Amino acid sequence: LAPQLSFLLQFVLKHKEFTHLREVKVFPNALNPHKEESRALVKAMIDQVMALHEDLKWFHIGCDEVYYLGEGEESKQWLQQQDNTPEKLCLSHIKAVASCVASSYPTVTPIVWDDMLRGISEETLAESGVPQLVQPMIWDYAADLDVESKVHLIEKYRRCGFSKVWFASAFKGATGVNQSLTLIGHHLKNHLQWLKVASNSPADILEGIALTGWQRYDHFSVLCELLPVAIPSLAVCLQALQNGGYSEKIKENVEKLLGMSNLETETFMSTSLGTFPGSNILTLVTQVSFYLKSSVDELLERNRYVTGWFSPYHRKRKIIHPIIMHHFQPDAVSLLSKWNAVVQDLQAAMEQVFHKCTIEEWMEENVHPSLQKLQQVVDDLDEA
Repeated sequence: LAPQLSFLLQFVLKHKEFTHLREVKVFPNALNPHKEESRALVKAMIDQVMALHEDLKWFHIGCDEVYYLGEGEESKQWLQQQDNTPEKLCLSHIKAVASCVASSYPTVTPIVWDDMLRGISEETLAESGVPQLVQPMIWDYAADLDVESKVHLIEKYRRCGFSKVWFASAFKGATGVNQSLTLIGHHLKNHLQWLKVASNSPADILEGIALTGWQRYDHFSVLCELLPVAIPSLAVCLQALQNGGYSEKIKENVEKLLGMSNLETETFMSTSLGTFPGSNILTLVTQVSFYLKSSVDELLERNRYVTGWFSPYHRKRKIIHPIIMHHFQPDAVSLLSKWNAVVQDLQAAMEQVFHKCTIEEWMEENVHPSLQKLQQVVDDLDEA
């Protein structure tokens, strides 16, 4: 599978030189499907990806959550013509892009996210010609995924003419936009539900399942879980799929593979260190996520010597009683020293894996707010 060419084209349409290709001028979410230049842009992107993946069988052309499609001026004019609908506009664009892939790369099958197709009538889908060109990828990342409705959806797609479908699960992301740790149990349940869908569907309809691992909810959001943090979740989900379920024996096998003596699935805490690549990042991120903010808040907001004798009023005027200072200055200095060491180790571990801009962003979001607060108190104490 190639990387997804998402039609949530924020990463392109945010740039000044491409703003004229937006469906709605002020939103960088969707492409104007009427412009020849839009099609040329998509064709160029497809060619760039194909140049890196020459032996592909499938190519994911996106088409997920195309908000505001039909709300651009050209689309509004098109929709005024007889029998034209937003659904037909969507299908015509999918058909154009899929045809582009088919003509340039005849051995490659395009895949599309299915959410824009779900509400379209069987008749409209069948008449569009799209089912002969693409394979839909049905996505659902919920732990309580509705098996029966998915089976009915698959039956609908088959009646419309789709020969194969894909499933899309998630092994990380999908549970919180700024989530820093992965709750394995949620993702395991999601995969167990997909196994039920597969067992209740025709054997020849399923082409495969893509385990998505979100890095962001969209191009403008913060980072969610880092990949090393979620490797245990990925291992659990893959083993569940491979074995058709999850048991104590499979759990023990995963623990052996990861070098972990106790893998928690229902809490965020795994008490043992792993030996898998990136396990040091998981350990340090767990420490930071659970204890950095809480330990700093405990000292600065719930210690009566700080709140009573070194409040913002006192700090601004650099006033403190010398005896009171001895009650918490050593704790503050010790806590700062401890967290600086942990963060330094995390920084070094992340530098082995990530680009510096990723490290900078993660630190600014998850470390700096608490660490800077603590550092400022220590500095204010020195001045006072």
